[in-house]
Amino acid sequence: MINLNKASFLIYLFLCLLYSNLILASVEEIVVLGDWKEISPDKKDASIVLLGSKEIDNQAVNHFEELSYLVPNLNFAASDSRARYFQIRGIGERSGYQGTPNSSVGFLIDDIDYSGQGGIATTFDIDQVEIHRGPQGSRIGANALAGLIYIKTKGPTKKFESIGRVVLGSYGRRSIGLAAGGPLQIRDYLTYRLALYKHEEDGFRKNIYLNKSNTSRKDELMSRLKVNWEVGNETSVKLLLSRVNLNDPADIWTLNGSLNTLSDRPGMDSQKTNSFGLNIFSQFDGFNFQSLTSSTNTDVTFSYDADWGNSESWYPYVYDYFSETVRNRETKAQEFRLLSNENLQVANQRTEWVLGISYFEIKESNFKKDDGNYGDPSDPFGPYFSQSSSSSFYQSENVSLFGSVDYSFTDTLKLSLGLRREDWKANYNDIIGERFRPSNMMNGGKISLIKNTENSNLFASIARGYKQGGFNLGLGLGLGSSNANIIYDPEYLLNYEVGLNTSSLDSRIRLSAVLFYSDREDQQVLISTQVDPSDPNTFSFLTKNAAEGVNYGLELNVDYKINDSLNIYTRIGLLETEIKNWKSRPDLEGREQAHAPKNSYSAGLNWDLNRNFFLKMDTAGKSSFYYSDSHDNKSRSYLLTNLSLGYQSDQLEVSIWVRNAFNQYYSVRGFYFGNEPPNFEDTLYERHGDPRHFGLSLQYDL
Repeated sequence: MINLNKASFLIYLFLCLLYSNLILASVEEIVVLGDWKEISPDKKDASIVLLGSKEIDNQAVNHFEELSYLVPNLNFAASDSRARYFQIRGIGERSGYQGTPNSSVGFLIDDIDYSGQGGIATTFDIDQVEIHRGPQGSRIGANALAGLIYIKTKGPTKKFESIGRVVLGSYGRRSIGLAAGGPLQIRDYLTYRLALYKHEEDGFRKNIYLNKSNTSRKDELMSRLKVNWEVGNETSVKLLLSRVNLNDPADIWTLNGSLNTLSDRPGMDSQKTNSFGLNIFSQFDGFNFQSLTSSTNTDVTFSYDADWGNSESWYPYVYDYFSETVRNRETKAQEFRLLSNENLQVANQRTEWVLGISYFEIKESNFKKDDGNYGDPSDPFGPYFSQSSSSSFYQSENVSLFGSVDYSFTDTLKLSLGLRREDWKANYNDIIGERFRPSNMMNGGKISLIKNTENSNLFASIARGYKQGGFNLGLGLGLGSSNANIIYDPEYLLNYEVGLNTSSLDSRIRLSAVLFYSDREDQQVLISTQVDPSDPNTFSFLTKNAAEGVNYGLELNVDYKINDSLNIYTRIGLLETEIKNWKSRPDLEGREQAHAPKNSYSAGLNWDLNRNFFLKMDTAGKSSFYYSDSHDNKSRSYLLTNLSLGYQSDQLEVSIWVRNAFNQYYSVRGFYFGNEPPNFEDTLYERHGDPRHFGLSLQYDL
């Protein structure tokens, strides 16, 4: 019998071979929306993966986390219910923070910054997803050292339209979505779009102690209203109101690597986010003015059964710990931009420019409460009870000046220069008396040379990204309390890229390839340790600056539309990483960085079998990677296959689908520590990815 993993790989290999033997046709046009100006991806001087609405709908997914498998050199670390933290080219956070909310991967939805809050990224009524790989020092700044994830939801239309979607699946999945929009009056200058989405599922774990199958369930509600107002011919106003409510228990971790949990006090991973956005666009003679205003208010409850067991599983020992954190985060953002709206003649050459200023504020409060007890039957003085609580307040302000100039030497040769200067100040205090007021002045930018021809785009670029510094908390618990350990400096990344975007003469094939090399200066590395082996709530985290690191590789995207019935794509990412010259941790020098698989890839096909029936298939895989810089354990490589077979007419689409069709075991997170009495030996604990699940989707368009 063929091994299932080998069978999946053979499917992937078959698709790759098929690409080189088929006659090609035209490819649907799409533009990049996450830059200052809309631009064709064929003209960009960067490595980008675009996922359009049709490709997203074909996946039968509910969250961006599930789409991320399709993007090479994009990874995520999921410790809880939904993935909040992502890594691009091996750079990015892997878990919650202690101290500074500090993101390496920017996460924007409708131009609102949700960096570090990726859990709210549901995928209903999405227009486009863009993954910009590489530093975005001039475009975003401190939140985008490694790259940017940009999601654009569907906007109002001048003609009324509506859609309804119902999804039923295994593990108790049931989802319903409604979206409608059009003109608010007979005149079309005032339009709207309203989207509502409800998703529920029991989750993929069974708590055999409580005899429940829903202690890792999903209970999620999204509502979003967009209103556009065309004020004359030169000005438009766009209003956004949204609310995402994730009420998700977090009974995830198991002691034996199975999908059966033993917790007696399952935790919670809930998030409620209210968002407001107001964008104003005005055209003047020679330039455009843009104002982007936004605010968010987020309440998070994160709790977990820290011992992962119960009184029976730990008998005769008494071992029972629980931790809960309640967080509120408020953000405010204001950005003003001036953009040229035509090619201006400067010294007989064409010039395009952008000039702007932005302000971003975070206010965050945290309240943490831990309790537990431990007793050994051989100890006559036990059991020992512990209870602690703490509260903290954090505030930061980022003020940035930015701009870019594109200078065209000829119709086919252009020089692009972007710069950003950012001033970051923060204020932190907590109930135990720790107080910090760090500040950094940081500079980033990008310079690129772009050669355009009729069917290809060749570019070379140098970009500098940055990530603000910060501070460590609770160092008196055992990690050391020297000043060198308390404060860490900003990290900088100097990225070199050479890329090619090309298509066949009749636009029947599109290919993009990017070679990149990144130097990481003062690389921030997170190390964790468990201070008291018998108390899992005593984990402490220390972020320090390693002296140097390098990340380099290749990213390749190929898109084919063979004919009107068959479309195929493949995406490949090759990545090499290394930690270098870290004097305080020589054991890590020369090692690969964490959550940075050397190989990642995806391939898929969309095939209209006849006038109404279709088949969709995709595969995605990753090679093994280190879970953490704190230990030497690695994941196993994996390859996942998803299938969908359906019927479609002008208004109706019905499909049956299966994800992880070969039921591959794979892991998305790993911890190595002691959590089992009485010896508390260090053990590798891994979190499963989603097992095979299947369902039925129905969508009706009006």
